[in-house]
Amino acid sequence: MDATTRRTAPAPAPAPWRREPARATGRALAVFAAVRGGGALVIALGAWWAGRDPVKVLGGSWDSFWYLSIAAHGYGRTQMWPASDSIQSDAAFFPLFPVLTHLFGGGPVAALAVAWTAAGAAAAGVYRIGERLLGPRAGVLLVALWASLPHAVVLTLAYTEPLLCALAAWALYALLRERWLWAAALAVLAGLTRPTGIAVAAAVSAVALRELLRGGRAPAVWAAGLLAPAGWTAYVVAVGVRRHEPLGYFTVQRQWGSRFDFGAGTVAAVGRILTGGNVTVPVAVTVAGLAVAVLCAVLLPLDRAPLPLLVYTGVLLVITVGGAGFFESKPRFLLPAFPLLLPAAAAMARARPRTAVAVTAGLAGLSYGYGAYLLLIAKVPL
Repeated sequence: MDATTRRTAPAPAPAPWRREPARATGRALAVFAAVRGGGALVIALGAWWAGRDPVKVLGGSWDSFWYLSIAAHGYGRTQMWPASDSIQSDAAFFPLFPVLTHLFGGGPVAALAVAWTAAGAAAAGVYRIGERLLGPRAGVLLVALWASLPHAVVLTLAYTEPLLCALAAWALYALLRERWLWAAALAVLAGLTRPTGIAVAAAVSAVALRELLRGGRAPAVWAAGLLAPAGWTAYVVAVGVRRHEPLGYFTVQRQWGSRFDFGAGTVAAVGRILTGGNVTVPVAVTVAGLAVAVLCAVLLPLDRAPLPLLVYTGVLLVITVGGAGFFESKPRFLLPAFPLLLPAAAAMARARPRTAVAVTAGLAGLSYGYGAYLLLIAKVPL
């Protein structure tokens, strides 16, 4: 072959086994974008109709205000409520999301850019886990179900849940493929994102411990198990040092009204509903969502889900159900627990395609309506 032939010869086509995963992931991302894009459009139109700025509604509601303040000015803001003796410090909010927002330029648009990018990465990770465990069709349906949850509106807000979901999904995927150092690195970042990021570290450390008990002695396994909680621990220690109180972070949480009461608050809320008390729509939805989550948690081990997913979802569920505080926010805290939807995705994958589409469309419609209600009408913390 002469030089001219070498210059004009076409490049070899990518191997089919490389093209197909990318195409399948692209289909999952398209489904996610369609579902959540529709939800964002409903919020934007509702905000415009109500005379409010859609960008401020999506990028500056509730906790987003605190993240934007940290991104712009750093830590140090405290808000006091004399009527209830409540003291709210921004030290309750972990730093990774506001740091990324600051790097993107700050403000609601930057925060939304970070959140939406993370949501896309999360959808890709959720699909790859579903595809690995149940097949491509179930993987896409897993993404569709996750994007259609009642509180999935949070995936289009300037909140930390999209970022935690992305880091958790890819950390769990790395564990399933025994990529120990990748899993540990992502767990460290998850621990710097939200308090519940400790669930990712718990999954990494638990799987590393199992590997060691089986006789594995690879340095990467030891490193993963030991390093995974480093992000969460570092921030908790930093708050304690700043407040000159070893357990200062937990004091901050108690001042916000958040503490671990072993589920007493959850049981009391369920009791109010069962006894016919004055119950709001968000409380009723929260109780129903927790009931479904517990049922799915029972089904997950029956379907022989891998250990990383069981530990991760189990820790999230214990923290959410056992914690007291903002009761109506519990479904949001469980939004990263996407493995709970695996049994439902498997069942939908066995149904007819039109049935799966109809179910997804119906759930998405309900999610749109409830998301608009939470952001534009309800007066409860999201």
